[in-house]
Amino acid sequence: MRIRIIDAFTDAPFAGNPAAVCVLPEGPWPDANWMARLGAEMNLSETAFVRPVEAGRWAIRWFTPAVEVDLCGHATLAAAHALAADGLIAAGAEAVFDSNSGPLRARTAEDGSITLDFPANPPKPGTAPEALAAALGSDAWIGVWQTGALGDLMLEFIDETSVRALRPDHTRLAALVDAGIPRGVIVTARADDAEARGYDFVSRWFGTGVDVGEDPVTGSAHTALTPLWAAHLNRDTLVGRQVSRRGGTVRLHLEGDRVLLTGRAVTVLDGTLSEAAQR
Repeated sequence: MRIRIIDAFTDAPFAGNPAAVCVLPEGPWPDANWMARLGAEMNLSETAFVRPVEAGRWAIRWFTPAVEVDLCGHATLAAAHALAADGLIAAGAEAVFDSNSGPLRARTAEDGSITLDFPANPPKPGTAPEALAAALGSDAWIGVWQTGALGDLMLEFIDETSVRALRPDHTRLAALVDAGIPRGVIVTARADDAEARGYDFVSRWFGTGVDVGEDPVTGSAHTALTPLWAAHLNRDTLVGRQVSRRGGTVRLHLEGDRVLLTGRAVTVLDGTLSEAAQR
């Protein structure tokens, strides 16, 4: 059984967001407990499991080191990259991934980039728990948003510098699950100099309920960030930069109730699970 580690939303190794991808044979899903244990063993923010359904269609599930999640962008990009590398998705062709969040589409381009078609999660005004400022080490936000089914609280900060300077207390953040933040906290701000830097806004993402401290690049968070910044900037084509330590760039387009996320990926490890690890 083959497993790969693929860096997503980057064109160079050791950047972007690493995901493990395990392509399974045709048939039913293996035991969920085994998938969870393999996700914990890989100890990456997500491990994606993919199995064929029919020509051009795959089923996909994602596991953090602690839980199964319903939507993940970077591991879907990594899975599409793996399938394309194996010749299972031709350049210019589209693959459909059946997931707990409905059908997700991935289209490969001649230049190697991959575009994901995800449901948009338009944010609505929300409120921040009192303990959030102490957990983040800052209260320099100017807007608070709820992301509905995504399960994140989103904070708009006064500037890019404030987002980059955050040094959160992850133990305090994890305690906020009981304060109504089931998945994570998105922090975002307008780019300080969009024209010079080549991106329109920045973001970071901190896990509260999925055993992920800071995620390097969070594709799913951009399904809420894109509608927010499309409204703020009055245009539907944007570039987001997630300013984690590794960093990554996501090219975005809001198309009705869908968000198109475009990025690249790089395989950094390609191996085989031992027989003992396959059961």
